[in-house]
Amino acid sequence: MIDLFVPGRLCLFGEHSDWAGGYRRSHPEIAPGRCLVAGTDQGLRASAAPLDAALEITSVLPDGSRAGPERIGLDALEGVASGTGFFSYAAATLAELRDHHRVGGLQLTVESDLPVRKGLSSSAAICVLVARAASRLYRLGLSTEGEMAVAYAGERRTGSQCGRMDQVCAFGRGPVAMHIDGDTISFDELRPRRILHLLIVDLCRSKDTRRILADLNACFPSGGSAGATGVREALGPRNLATLAEAEAVLTAGDARSLGELMSRAQAHFDEWVAPASPALAAPRLHELLAHPAVAELGWGGKGVGSQGDGCGQVVTRGADERRTLAARLEADLGVRCLSLTLGGGDRPESGRD
Repeated sequence: MIDLFVPGRLCLFGEHSDWAGGYRRSHPEIAPGRCLVAGTDQGLRASAAPLDAALEITSVLPDGSRAGPERIGLDALEGVASGTGFFSYAAATLAELRDHHRVGGLQLTVESDLPVRKGLSSSAAICVLVARAASRLYRLGLSTEGEMAVAYAGERRTGSQCGRMDQVCAFGRGPVAMHIDGDTISFDELRPRRILHLLIVDLCRSKDTRRILADLNACFPSGGSAGATGVREALGPRNLATLAEAEAVLTAGDARSLGELMSRAQAHFDEWVAPASPALAAPRLHELLAHPAVAELGWGGKGVGSQGDGCGQVVTRGADERRTLAARLEADLGVRCLSLTLGGGDRPESGRD
C-alpha cells in the first residue's frame, strides 16, 4: 500500500493554446502554444495497492458524498472508458497503461477536496494519480513527463479533446510555463520572488467542457469564417504576447500587474474566442468579475481552464484582502472560495508523496 497526492491545475494564462499549438504537427503556420499553470493547494489524496484482476476504486468527494466502491474487471476497462460513468477516466488510464506496460489492476481509495467539473483538472488529476500509482506499484520507473504522457493518452481515450496542459498537475504545486510546438513540449518551473495571493472562486454552476473543446477545435487548423480566424489569432500570436508579459510579472511577484493582465486577457478572450461557442457565454463568471469587491480588494481576474461558468480567479491585494473578499463573495453570490498562494522564492513541496 502506498499513499499519493496529486493537486489540481489552475491555468493562469494560455487556456486552449496547448491543443491549438498541437496542430503545428501538420500545419506549421499555426503559432506555438504557451501556457502558465500552477498546481492548486487542493487535490486528490489516495491510498493504492496492486490488485490481480480488476480496478477497484472508491472516491470521497468534497461535499462528503461517496462514489463507489466500484469494481471493474480488466477486460471491461475499455467499455467503461468509452462511457460517461464517474470512473471512466481512471479506467481509460489503466487501459492505456496495460496496452504498453506489464501491469495488473489497482485498488484505489481516493479522498478529494478538489471541485469536479470546474476547470481545475479533476479529470487530469485522477489520470495522473492512476499513472503514478501503477508506476510505483509495478516499478515502471515513469518520469513526471512519462506520467503526464500516459495520463494525457488516457484522458483522450475517453473521447475528450483535451490538450496537454491539464496534466501539468503532475509537477505538483508551484507555477510552470509550458511550451507546445506540435509534438514537442517543454516546461520551465518558475519561482516568483514575492508572495502572490490568489483566490479561486467555484461559481457553483455547471459548464460543458466537451462542447467548448469541440466548438473551438472546429476553428482549426485553417479556413472557416472570420470568427474562426479570430480564434486562431487569439490562441496564437495574441496569446504568445500575453504570456511573455505574464511570465515576467509573475516571476517578479508583481501582483498588481498580474491582476491587471488577467483582466485584459479576459477581455480579449470575450472578444475573440467566446463567440465561437454558446457554452462560453459565462454569465456567472462575468457577474463575479464585475462585483465591486473584486475591484476594491483585488487587482483583477479572469476565467479558469476551458473558461465557462466553472471557476474564476482573482489576484488579491494581500492575504487579509483575500479573506475579506472570499467572505463577501460567498455571502453575496453563494459561491465557494479556495485560496492559492504562490511565490516567496522557493517552490513549494511537489506533492509527489
